Amino acid sequence: MKTDDLIRALAADDLQIDPTQAERRFFGKLAAGAMIAVAAMLLLMGTRADLNTAAFTAMFWMKLLFPASLAVAALAALRRLSYPGMRLGRVPAAAALPLALVWMMAGLALSAAPAGERLALVLGETWIECPFNIALLSVPALGLAFWATRGLAPTRLSLAGAAAGLFAGAVAALAYALHCPEMQAPFLAVWYGFGMLIPTGAGALLGRRILNW
Repeated sequence: MKTDDLIRALAADDLQIDPTQAERRFFGKLAAGAMIAVAAMLLLMGTRADLNTAAFTAMFWMKLLFPASLAVAALAALRRLSYPGMRLGRVPAAAALPLALVWMMAGLALSAAPAGERLALVLGETWIECPFNIALLSVPALGLAFWATRGLAPTRLSLAGAAAGLFAGAVAALAYALHCPEMQAPFLAVWYGFGMLIPTGAGALLGRRILNW
């Protein structure tokens, strides 16, 4: 379309613009990132052998709720940070709440355990691999979160990158929870927290460069 034609079309209000198109693309890319994280877990790791039994325990659902609530809070933060001038409001508090609850549960579990058993509650049997598996699963989701955010107009680039990283880490942790056999609150607080911190930090560092428009 030539410039004169565009001006005439705008003046005649002939151009039909869908105001929800950008947001649909934004959420679609983030949903794709979450699905890829789950697919990668199933392909590379598989679900835990006792999943059917574990699903009947309260701690299993608490383990899923922890990263799921962080993913929702990170999604809300990322959406707001993708537009100039939008305030975060209570979103940081919403992100802090599940972290505080898990750390409180971890503290209670450690205080109730005999001194000789506390380290085992923190380390479990998979502490070495857990955070790095979460970070690995977060890579596709982080890439798609950056792509989704660049499609809008972020101005607080480091914060937006951190929110993208937290979202990617949280959906990766949620997917990994279906594979991981650990159920102790101290383990989740330390190693799931560290696993989600890796993409969050990477997102903050990369955001200023990748999200710059």
